[in-house]
Amino acid sequence: MEFQNTPSFAASLDAQDQLASYRQKFFFPQHDGKNVLYFTGNSLGLQPSGVREALMQECDDWAHFGVEAHHHAKTPWYAYHEIFADGAAKLVGALPEEVVVMNQLTVNLQLLLISFYQPKGKRNKILFETKPFPSDHYAFESQARLHGLKSDDVLVEMQPREGEYTLRTEDIISKIHELEDELALVCFGGVNYFSGQFFDIAAITKAAHEVGAIAGFDLAHAAGNLPLHLHDWNVDFACWCTYKYLNSGPGSVAGAFINQKHVKNTGLPRLAGWWGHNKETRFAMKPGFDPMLSAESWQLSNAPVFAMAVHKVALDIFTEVGMEKLRAKSIQLTAYLAFILNEVEKNTGEKLSIITPKNVDERGCHLSVIFPGRDKSLVQKLSERGATVDWREPNVMRIAPVPLYNSFGDVYSFGQILQEVLQSK
Repeated sequence: MEFQNTPSFAASLDAQDQLASYRQKFFFPQHDGKNVLYFTGNSLGLQPSGVREALMQECDDWAHFGVEAHHHAKTPWYAYHEIFADGAAKLVGALPEEVVVMNQLTVNLQLLLISFYQPKGKRNKILFETKPFPSDHYAFESQARLHGLKSDDVLVEMQPREGEYTLRTEDIISKIHELEDELALVCFGGVNYFSGQFFDIAAITKAAHEVGAIAGFDLAHAAGNLPLHLHDWNVDFACWCTYKYLNSGPGSVAGAFINQKHVKNTGLPRLAGWWGHNKETRFAMKPGFDPMLSAESWQLSNAPVFAMAVHKVALDIFTEVGMEKLRAKSIQLTAYLAFILNEVEKNTGEKLSIITPKNVDERGCHLSVIFPGRDKSLVQKLSERGATVDWREPNVMRIAPVPLYNSFGDVYSFGQILQEVLQSK
């Protein structure tokens, strides 16, 4: 399709958009009485319209039943986490027994590393991508220390080739085979938060297993962004948050995946808590941890009901729409954004460099753009004109048109505002 930098062309794409009605299911911040051009769903997704009602339902159940709401609430609290198994499994391409909704992202990552980072002798290294999210790096450092190891000796940060911003799959595979019997764990972000690169999870997992290593992924920027097939890809473990693309509110509950081949291994090291204990005998309150034979056994505590109530509203939307439809729109929407940025570059003479891969198979719905010589004040100027984007030092703007609620008209209008700001003194 040949794109055009006109409001009528953007409107024609919106008229053909089968997902356009879902925009009405979200609340947009306002600027001068109009919806903000919101392109930071990769940082915090918009609030679904059903959230207030869902929270009030839990408040009413608490008021009416007190402790008995664990069994008599509209959605009984006792087994609240169980209602997410099917939806979460579809979201990440897993079996219901392989997923659990619990805790928050870095908590889940630490719990999974306890189980899956087991250094022995010279097999002690952790391989991860360049510029991982800082929490991941801190988690790797702390796990090394827990095993009495120096992080400088065991942490291997995969660097791109000189002059490049993203990693080539063949280089990752080569590095895995180079480390070979020194490699204990490969743990990448599914999508790198800084560059927006979507890694070849299947290929990385296969290579890790070929050298006897474990493969895990932080899906904070991948879950709800791209179709995933964790079970078929034979991934060992993964975790994700729900407040970005999954629209479940700031600091909301997170998710975890543990491959079927591991969930029934009761000898696997883990931190134990009562909600991971066999639910048939949980309330016998006896010593001796008897783990459930599913991902649920990694739970430590009972469900955070209010956070989960919000997540259910959002996850139900994803289940209704399906990731394949979202992905189809995402590819077109992000391509249109790339076109608009190129138009802005031509019209302003400003040199813009999109560092997110051009190949659609290697990116989701966020583009990272270098603005040479610019600083964070650029984001503030955009905000003053009703456009919300994200900045990462020293000069990278992250722009995420989210298919659930962003439109082609949003992208066109953003280009107009960006051009105006760049041309202003």
